[in-house]
Amino acid sequence: MPDFQQRPYSIRIFVPDGDPDGLRMVEKSNWTGIGVVFKRTGYKQVVGRPEFDRTGIYVLVGFSEDSALPTINIGEGDSVKERLNKHYSNKDFWEWCVFFVTKDSSLNKAHVKHLESRLLELAKAAKQCKFDNTGSSLQPTLSEAERADTESFLLDMLSIFPLLGLSVFEKTETKKEPHDFFYIESKKVKASGYEDPKGFVVRSGSQLVKEEQATIHNYMSTQRKDLLEQGVVQEMGEHYIFKQDQVFGSPSTAAGVILGRTANGRIEWKTKDGVTLKQMQASTADTEDNDE
Repeated sequence: MPDFQQRPYSIRIFVPDGDPDGLRMVEKSNWTGIGVVFKRTGYKQVVGRPEFDRTGIYVLVGFSEDSALPTINIGEGDSVKERLNKHYSNKDFWEWCVFFVTKDSSLNKAHVKHLESRLLELAKAAKQCKFDNTGSSLQPTLSEAERADTESFLLDMLSIFPLLGLSVFEKTETKKEPHDFFYIESKKVKASGYEDPKGFVVRSGSQLVKEEQATIHNYMSTQRKDLLEQGVVQEMGEHYIFKQDQVFGSPSTAAGVILGRTANGRIEWKTKDGVTLKQMQASTADTEDNDE
């Protein structure tokens, strides 16, 4: 799949009612699509807008206390409003929603069925969420031209999701060189990772301890459970092992999940030469100050 993040682009977010926590309309340069973002609590106030009457693809998003991962439901509607009305009445898990339609109503039922199938496929491969969806979605038959256009629309959607705080469709892949890596090496496990704009990435093949210590934070313990349930982490002998690259919110969270205890990631992560992440960051800051 093309790396959509490498294409420069601009985003315009319009807030119709002046409340940044309310309805948001997301547009992208040179794109016929439009994203509509709203909270469930404001549904009755926004459902009358014309965008809800068009054919589109939607994602419902919610969280539960027993998981660090979001729960999502991916679906399509013709119109979107008909499906969302049912979900507003019958589904309790979701807290906010984003859906995509076109300004010229050029999306049809086959197009959004294709988008639904592809989003489900990508989210299942990324293993960064839980699903409220009960089944899979088969891709419809599209002409070569229609498929190309729909895949292009998908790429634009995928470039917007992370800006909304929904990073569940992209599988993290290492793009750094070995000299950028940091390591944790203890008697029980060995792991490697690197800093990235998304967070701190732990590389596939890194190990985790099996036993958690009493000092571990609850959210770290929850993340360990999620990683096991999703198959991101699997048991291997005396430890667990990452089966794919995994991004964490901070170096300390990554270190704590790996070591099964509270950890200062800026000290635990070190280069091959034993230089800590904290020392590297301080050195970088000193260099920038000297350049000014």
